[in-house]
Amino acid sequence: MTFLEQTEAFLRGVIAPQAMQIDQHSESLFQALKALGNQGLLGLRVPQEWGGQDLDELTFRQFQEQVSRYSGALAFLQTQHQSAASLIARSPNTGLQEKYLPHLSSGKVSVGIGFSHLRRQNPPPVQAIETDTGYEITGEVPWVTGYGCFKHFIVGAQLADGQAVFGLVPLATVSQAGGIITCSDPLPLAAMGATQTVKVRLNRWQLPQDAVVVIRPPDWIHTNDQKNSLHHSFFALGCAQAGLDILSNEKLPDFVDPARQLLDQELQSCRLAIYQEQQTPELTVPKRLQLRAWAIELANRCAHAAVISGRGGANLMDHPAQRVYREALAFSVFGQTTDVMEVSLARLVRSSS
Repeated sequence: MTFLEQTEAFLRGVIAPQAMQIDQHSESLFQALKALGNQGLLGLRVPQEWGGQDLDELTFRQFQEQVSRYSGALAFLQTQHQSAASLIARSPNTGLQEKYLPHLSSGKVSVGIGFSHLRRQNPPPVQAIETDTGYEITGEVPWVTGYGCFKHFIVGAQLADGQAVFGLVPLATVSQAGGIITCSDPLPLAAMGATQTVKVRLNRWQLPQDAVVVIRPPDWIHTNDQKNSLHHSFFALGCAQAGLDILSNEKLPDFVDPARQLLDQELQSCRLAIYQEQQTPELTVPKRLQLRAWAIELANRCAHAAVISGRGGANLMDHPAQRVYREALAFSVFGQTTDVMEVSLARLVRSSS
């Protein structure tokens, strides 16, 4: 079997049957992440010499869509780790690579991320001051996922010249050398609460040079957002497919199937357009934003169709349609920028006119 066929069999056989427990219980979610690690699926962008899969871009995006189809919470949690592993794999810090990379693919060591706040300015939420031994970091990271699962996360902090330093820090309430890291209680999220997302406050935390992952130039994150504007679309595609899976239930009335077929045809068209654009060398940001907005809208429509077909039972927390509906909500704002917000709202307005 191919890599994707093997992964599909694992997700369908192991993850899908416990999707509800994974969604509602942190321990089940963390065990599911461990199961991915046991399959060697947590370092997909890590070079093979470090124990990773070194997947090509297309296969990696297909994997992200697969996971999202069977568990949105697991898709959300594992992509934090995948992003951290990829950053460390590309880091010039060889000591950090030697320490962490051999253990990331198996999940023996798991790492999160916290740098979406770099999109915000005036003043930057997290700032860094260069010292003789590294950097001193102060500020609040509003979103860090995986508390209780990840022992560390990569924090992004802005320097006075506009550059950003990324460094590995504990994901725990700790004090050291006069610096303090304080984690909030898990945030009461409407969707994917089992991911244990917290706020992290750093006060004069001393980041040593050997814990620095990389230094990025000013406005790096905005440039990266444009370059990767399609990436979060694959989670929405998987979520849309999850909604259609529910509509395939043979116990539903006959008139449900024609609606499912029409939605499925649209999903195939959306998926084809997104994968074609993803493989296009030219960066056409406006088109990519439109495609992402289409995927977001389609995920919500497919999930809503599953809720409607589930009748009153779909209002129960343990109904599959309710889970997918909340996942569609989360993927609507996952990795959102103001550009994504604008095109998403514009599409909704056009759809209602």
